[in-house]
Amino acid sequence: MMFVRPLLAVLLSGATALAQQATPNPQPEAHDKVLFSRSGDDAQHPAEEKKQQAIQAKATDAERSAITFTRYDLDVHLMLKQQAMATQARVTVRNDGAAPLAHVPLQLSSSLHLETISLEGKKLAFAQDLVPSDADHTGQLREAVVELPQPLSPKSELTLEVAYSGEIVPSAKRLEQIGTPAEIAKQSDWDEISEDFTGLRGFGDVVWYPVASVPHLLAEGPQLFAEIGRQKLRQQDARVAMRVTVEYLGVAPNAAAVNGHFVAVPAPKVTPTASFPGVVTFAVPERRLGFGTLSLFLAPRFAYESNGVRTLATADDSPAVQSYETATTMVRPLVEQWLGTAKEPFTLFGLPEREDASFEQGDITATGLQIVDPQKLTGVLAHGLAHAAFQSRREWLNEGVANFLVTLWIEQSKGRDAALEYMGSSRGALAIAEPSSPGESAGQPLIHASDAIYYRTKATYVLWMLRDLTGDKALATALHNYDAEQDTTPEYFEHLIEQASGKGLKWFFDDWVYHDKGLPDLSISAVYPSATSQAGQYLIAVDLANDGYAAAEVPITVHTRQGTQTERVQIPGRSKVTRRILITGLPTEVVLNDGTVPEVQASVHKHEITITGSGN
Repeated sequence: MMFVRPLLAVLLSGATALAQQATPNPQPEAHDKVLFSRSGDDAQHPAEEKKQQAIQAKATDAERSAITFTRYDLDVHLMLKQQAMATQARVTVRNDGAAPLAHVPLQLSSSLHLETISLEGKKLAFAQDLVPSDADHTGQLREAVVELPQPLSPKSELTLEVAYSGEIVPSAKRLEQIGTPAEIAKQSDWDEISEDFTGLRGFGDVVWYPVASVPHLLAEGPQLFAEIGRQKLRQQDARVAMRVTVEYLGVAPNAAAVNGHFVAVPAPKVTPTASFPGVVTFAVPERRLGFGTLSLFLAPRFAYESNGVRTLATADDSPAVQSYETATTMVRPLVEQWLGTAKEPFTLFGLPEREDASFEQGDITATGLQIVDPQKLTGVLAHGLAHAAFQSRREWLNEGVANFLVTLWIEQSKGRDAALEYMGSSRGALAIAEPSSPGESAGQPLIHASDAIYYRTKATYVLWMLRDLTGDKALATALHNYDAEQDTTPEYFEHLIEQASGKGLKWFFDDWVYHDKGLPDLSISAVYPSATSQAGQYLIAVDLANDGYAAAEVPITVHTRQGTQTERVQIPGRSKVTRRILITGLPTEVVLNDGTVPEVQASVHKHEITITGSGN
């Protein structure tokens, strides 16, 4: 049961992406007033064009991987009727590679056109080409290889001024080329600029700002998704500032979200006339990007606010708002119990079509609003309210806590078994991703994870295990006391929960958070029941083994004809232990683990007990 559909969840099969033809620069219609333009000096002179043609350098994957963007300062101009944008960008890049860089690769969507690239006011020569990559909905990136006046040394930075423009219209070519039905492809790839709705999700959907990435195709398997995660991880500390100017002819856009944060759009500075478009402007001050993409949403919407949720809906979707408000009323008490009250509302941004794939970033979820049973919306609302109430610089906590709250809601509304079943549905994928032994494959330490199978699935399991280790009260106290600004060392959260519980948890965090030791591989080797001198009592000796490398503390339960008895046992990695349990009543079964600890194989182990001559 997935409440926020993951990026391109319908897609992993097919053939190689085809090249898309470049789209010409959009031209304003004759009656439109041009409010943002470049001087004649910005146009390419014949001598400069010849110089660029003479540059034959091609970017290598090593060069692309070396670039980290540390700052974006964007001046974005949107022309809604033309479905176009023109942008002046100042981007600061750092060379994180081992060798100096003579060239810097910059990439944009193939539908955008690089005009000038400058350093300290001096235009630089660059070669550009189309590169197949499904990081953009067109299936191609326009890549410029910029010639530097002098090589950029390792760990050094420089700031480039980049001017570019072009159209952004819906394109589902990358999905249709791998056999995705057209209708489903359109529901997934809905990014566009238009008068009714502008949605730009960023790298992985539409590359509307400069990036440097290793190109991958969907047909290659999971490499594209790994690259998307790598980009988010590398750029998470980038500082981003943005100014947006919007030309419109119809209804003024009044709702915006930038990089996962709601933006209050002021009234138009200029209203449209028969001859000139209207103008809306707003600015977003510089702030840390976080684990995400540069994203921009803009549309005319009606705003409804209730119980900590802001819903931005069209007139047609307004009847659906009641369903979301009812679902919010249902889940909000649980979220506040565990995380406290959010300082800012969680925002639902209504997409144009009800079946459009959802997108989540920060405290914003863009989704198609539907009139459905509120119970079906509780997962979305629990997840979103959790993000609004709890935010972390570390994605395993940021996303893990939100998904943890979803499982707690399932437990509260449907029972513990249903929550464990929900978690177990993704355990197999986690087991495949994890290394079978440390060093055999890289894996991902949770604290530095960039793949959702780790920072969402494994993180949720880790929080459940911490819940069982310390109790609900201690974990809730740690989450309430969490302060993202104070989380400057890896051990911060460990110390918070140790203080709340009074338990030492270094062994657990070492194996499950700070390092990736794979998953435990538990088993019941043997069971030895024996009657004691006390009538009706039995001593059960259980031999347990962990063939994995990660330690685990798991429940062990003995069932009798009269009831059950459960104890917890810690089993270090690559070890065997024996646990003796004294019970009253004839034993019938031993169960190790209950699904809360993910394992290489099944996460529940049962061993039947037969005692001959025991009678009734």
